[in-house]
Amino acid sequence: METILHEWGSLLLRWVHIITGMAWIGSSFYFMHLDAALRPVKYGTKGADGEAWEVHGGGFYEVRKYLVAPESLPPELMWHKWESYTTWLSGFVLLIWGYYLKASLFLIDPAVLNISPVVAACIGLGGLALGWIVYDFLCKSPLAKNEVALAGVGFVYVIGMAAIFQHVFSARGAFVHTGALMATIMTANVFLVIIPNQKKVVASLKAGETPDPTLGEIGKIRSTHNNYLTLPVIFLMLSNHYPLTYSSPYAWAVVGLVLVAGALVRVFYNLRHSGKGDKWWTWIVAALCIAIAVAISVGASSTARDQLGWAPLDPPTRVAAAVDVPKKVENVVISRCSMCHANEPVWDGIAIAPKGVKLETPADISRNAEEIYLQAVLTRAMPPNNITEITDGERRVLRDWLASRSF
Repeated sequence: METILHEWGSLLLRWVHIITGMAWIGSSFYFMHLDAALRPVKYGTKGADGEAWEVHGGGFYEVRKYLVAPESLPPELMWHKWESYTTWLSGFVLLIWGYYLKASLFLIDPAVLNISPVVAACIGLGGLALGWIVYDFLCKSPLAKNEVALAGVGFVYVIGMAAIFQHVFSARGAFVHTGALMATIMTANVFLVIIPNQKKVVASLKAGETPDPTLGEIGKIRSTHNNYLTLPVIFLMLSNHYPLTYSSPYAWAVVGLVLVAGALVRVFYNLRHSGKGDKWWTWIVAALCIAIAVAISVGASSTARDQLGWAPLDPPTRVAAAVDVPKKVENVVISRCSMCHANEPVWDGIAIAPKGVKLETPADISRNAEEIYLQAVLTRAMPPNNITEITDGERRVLRDWLASRSF
């Protein structure tokens, strides 16, 4: 029952995380678009910095922005904060649920660093806190006067943290923690800077004082930072389902390339919405970054194969009918994989075969040859953290069988 509850808990947490993330990302994109689309106010309203007319759902909307604040507050204000808070909180619980409580499966790789689950959790949590502390320090330092310099130093810092995580955690755990670090920075911007500054403005208005304009300016800068981090964070969170992204020894470089690609996509839309033209070069550079990331992942896998004396191997073709599976191949898969990939998994904490893939019979093994190639031969992502201690010789057995298949 405990395993079933853990499985359902993971699903429900992920569901909440995705829903709230959609709400937060949607509002971030909307307000960046709105800010870029604002035009000078034609019919003077004191303090208004710009206005926009919108049409949606059969109605027309008039939106006006006050750079500092209006002369007086309306009786009700809509605060956009809980989307951010709930996204981070659900993601944080999901991190604990999926990685810290299952550290031996998904977080700790003895081949990287043999540490206890408690130590791994402390390092992970400490890394997230350090991420915010360093970022906030940089934003308050003289470096912040130069946006390009700040972005450059911040970029190097994130890549450095990705490299550190890669030398502490499993490849999958390192990628997830790098994404969590950036997500923590984003939510901390909202919780510790943007909302407190807005509350100070509201308090000044209620006291009949003139609000400090720098409070809004700082909030806008932090909000813009969040906007540029959004797409890379989504990529890193999705990557745990795709081992080619994180299995490379140069995964930190993949993080850097994705950071650049995601930021450039946002540059394109932010400039386009502000009426500054379509900068198509951003898409070209972004595509080039992703192409290099793909090349790194494939190249790293090829290097690993070469070190084991393997010749290049094309992916096997999926077939419906079972073909002969040598006994030695069956023995490797049964002894190293079927304790989880079974109708009734016997590995502690696994209630249902991951992704529904079962590897108990020759027919199962033949049918899933493509996945075996990707997970156990090409990326070596399975077994997770090599928890069943599959040897290089056994991987060669799988490789040789896959190379000999003809359909």
